[in-house]
Parts: sequence; structure tokens; C-alpha cells
Amino acid sequence: MVSSFEGRFRARNRLKCPKDFKLVFASKHRSSDKLFLFLARENNLNQARLGLVVPKKYVSRSVDRNKLKRIVRESFRFKQKQLEGMDVVVLVKNKINCKNRPTALELVKHWNKISK
Repeated sequence: MVSSFEGRFRARNRLKCPKDFKLVFASKHRSSDKLFLFLARENNLNQARLGLVVPKKYVSRSVDRNKLKRIVRESFRFKQKQLEGMDVVVLVKNKINCKNRPTALELVKHWNKISK
């Protein structure tokens, strides 16, 4: 039996087209700290969509890049309802290693700021 939990991270919740990324990069809604830049814009849809940019320059090991993406996606999944109708791009802007991995509280701070 398939669960009816609405908090899943599905393909429709993912930004895929370069055009969509460009529109979000051009927006003014931002939240940043030393590790991340969160960008957001309204999308006129009834769901939130997420795009991730994790350059090899800042997270060199693929295992670490994938772990970081899973952490951000999981955090996004719990805030989807609050972010409904928004496209969000999360950009890593500094080196991240296992010692300074983001906590859930840091990510929630950004989600709350861009959802206003």
C-alpha cells in the first residue's frame, strides 16, 4: 500500500529547467550565511520546488555532495507546506566538510526567512 504522506520529495518538487533556475537567480528574495545562499521567487503553482547547486569546488567528494543534498532536501520536505507556491534554489557558497555540516536549525532559519 502506498503512503498518502504529502511531505514527500517528488519529481514535481524539483527545479529542472535552466530557465527556471535563471528566473530564481534574478529574484530579490534571499537569505544567506557563510555556507549557503537561499534564493526564492513565487512560481504561481500550488507546490514548492527546490533546486540545488553544490559545486565540486566547495564539496569535492561526491559522497559529501550527495549527503549535503539529502540533508537540504529533507529539510525542504518538512517545510514544503510553508513554502507552497515558491521556487527555491539553495547554493553552496563556501567549503563544507564533515565538521561544519549544516544543522537543521540553520536550514530552518533560512526557510523561515524566505517564506515571509
